[in-house]
Amino acid sequence: MFLRLSAKPYAFFLNAVFLLPATGLLVWSQISPKPSQRPGAGAQAIYSEGMAAVQKGDLNSARASFEKVVQLAPSSPEAHNSLGWVLMQQGQLETATAQFRAALKLKAGFVQAHVNLANALSGERDFAEAESEAREAVRLAPKDSEAHRTLGRMMSFRANLSGAIDELQTAIGLEPRRPDLHDDLGSLLEQTGKIGEGEVQFSEALRLNPEYLSAELHLGIVRWQQHELQQAHDLLANAAQTSPQNPQAHYYFGRVLEDEKQDTEAIKQLKEAITLQPEFADAQERLGVLSQRAGSIDDAIAAFRRLVQLRPDNPDAHNNLGLALLQSGDAASSMGEFDAATRLRPDDASYVENLGTAYLQRADFDSAIRQFQAALKIAPQDATAHYDLGLALKMKDRLPEAIAEFEKAVQLSPEQPDVHYTLGVTLWQKGDFAYAERELIAATTAKPDYAEAFYLLGTVLKQEGKLDAAAVALRKAIDISPGLVGAHTNLAAILRQQGDSVAADAESHRAQELFKQSNTLQAATFNTNSGKRLLQTGDVDGAIAQFRSAINLAPDYAPAHQLLGQALTQKGQKDEADQEYRKAAQLAGTKPSVTN
Repeated sequence: MFLRLSAKPYAFFLNAVFLLPATGLLVWSQISPKPSQRPGAGAQAIYSEGMAAVQKGDLNSARASFEKVVQLAPSSPEAHNSLGWVLMQQGQLETATAQFRAALKLKAGFVQAHVNLANALSGERDFAEAESEAREAVRLAPKDSEAHRTLGRMMSFRANLSGAIDELQTAIGLEPRRPDLHDDLGSLLEQTGKIGEGEVQFSEALRLNPEYLSAELHLGIVRWQQHELQQAHDLLANAAQTSPQNPQAHYYFGRVLEDEKQDTEAIKQLKEAITLQPEFADAQERLGVLSQRAGSIDDAIAAFRRLVQLRPDNPDAHNNLGLALLQSGDAASSMGEFDAATRLRPDDASYVENLGTAYLQRADFDSAIRQFQAALKIAPQDATAHYDLGLALKMKDRLPEAIAEFEKAVQLSPEQPDVHYTLGVTLWQKGDFAYAERELIAATTAKPDYAEAFYLLGTVLKQEGKLDAAAVALRKAIDISPGLVGAHTNLAAILRQQGDSVAADAESHRAQELFKQSNTLQAATFNTNSGKRLLQTGDVDGAIAQFRSAINLAPDYAPAHQLLGQALTQKGQKDEADQEYRKAAQLAGTKPSVTN
C-alpha cells in the first residue's frame, strides 16, 4: 500500500521574519527628551538611570525607574513614552498602549509616541489604527526616517507592499547609512519576488555593518532559497551562533542542514528553535518530518500533535499526524486525524486514501474498500487509489476484481515496480503463471535491484519448469539480498533437480544458517521493544541493559543503537550517546541482513 504524504512546496519565509517585533526599533537619540522638556531634577535623575538601564539591556530596572518618574511627574509625556516602550519590549502591549496614549494626550505632536503606539497596535493586530498612527508621525515629521520606516511596516502588515517599499525607499533617502532600513527594504522586495534587488539591499546592510545579524539571517535565507547551500550554511550557522536566542536563525540553519542530508544536526537546530518559540508551527512540522524519517516515531507524533494544536484547521497537519500514528501501529488513532483532514478538505483524494489504509491496517477490509472507492470518485485516474483498492479486494479473496484494479494501476502508472509486483503475486496465486511471469519481469525492469521480485520470478519460472531461467532469477535475488532464505531454499531444490548435489547442499546449508540468524534478530527485536517500554516507564538503567543485549545479539540493528542513544542522553552520558546516534545514522535506511 502507498501512503500519501502532505507535500508542501518551499515557501519564502522572509515575510515571517520581517513581521517579528524589532527589539532595536527606536534610536535612543530620537526618544530622549530635550532638556527643556524633562521633568524636575529628582525625577530627571531617576529618568537618566532608566535610560542607562535600557542601554545595558536591563529592562526590569528601566521599567522600575520609569514607573517612578511617571509617579513623580505624571504630566511628562516623555516619561509615559519611555515606560510604554519598555513595556512593549516586555510584551505587555495593552499597558504599553495606554502609556503611549497618555503621552499623546499630553503632547499631541509627539512623533516618537505616535511611532511607538503604531508598533504596539500592530502587535495587538490592530493594523488599521496602527497605520493611521504611523501616517500621523510622517505628517508631523516628514524628514524622520523612523516614521517612514514604521509606516512602511504598517502598510506591509496590510498587504500594501508597493506602498511599503515606497516608504522604506524614502527612509533610506533620508538616512542611507542605516543598515536596518536596507534590511527591511530587502525583505519587502523579496516578498514581491524581486529576489535580486532584495539581495542587493541585504548585502548593503552587511557592508554598512558586517555584524548586523538580521541582514545576515535574511541573506542566508535567500542563499538557501537559491540552493547555494555552502553560502547559506556559513551565513546561517553564524547567525545561529551569534544570536542563540533567535528561533528563526536556528530554524533556517536547520533547513539548510536538512538539505545537506545532516538530519541529526538539523533536528537539534529545530528543537532549539522550538525551545525558544514553542508556537513555531513551521519548526514543529519539519521536526515531525525529520523525526519520522529518522525512525523516532514518538518524537514525530509529539511534534505533529503540537502542530495540530497550533493549526487545527490545517488538513495537512492532521494528515501528517495520522501518518505518524499509522506508522507507529496506532491505526485507530490515525483514523480520527485522517477523518479531520477529509472534513477540512473533502475534495482531496489522498486523505480519503490514507483513511482507507488505516482501515486496511486494522483488517477492516470492507471499510477500506469503501474509502478507496470514494477516493476514486474524487480522482478516477489515481493509480494509487486503484492499487490500494486492489489490495483490499485481494485481502477479501476477490481476486478477479483485485486483478482488474491492479491492471488499471499499471495502465495509469506503468513505471511503478510495486504495482507490477503485486499484480504478479496475485496472478501467481490465481495460477496464471505466464501472465505472472510477464508482470514480474516488468517489475524487475522498472527496479533492477528488486530482490523480492526476482525471488518470486524464480519461483514462478521453477513452477513453469524453466529451471535454468529460474536459477538465474534466484541467483540475482541472492546477489541483491543475500539474506533471502527462501531464495536459497528454492535454488537448492532446482540444483538438485539438475543433478548438482554439491551446490544444492551448499545452498541448503546457507539457508539453515540464515534461519538461525533470523531467530537471533527476532530476539534482538524483542529486547529492543522491551527496553523501549522500560524507557517509557522511567526505568532508564533497565532500558539500557535491554538495548545493549539487543546490540550484542544483532550489532547492525539500528533501532537498538538509536534507542540506546536516547537512554544514554537521559543519563547525561552525552559522548557515548552521540556514538550510538552516529552508529544508528550509519545503519539507518538499511534493512536487516536476514529475512524470511
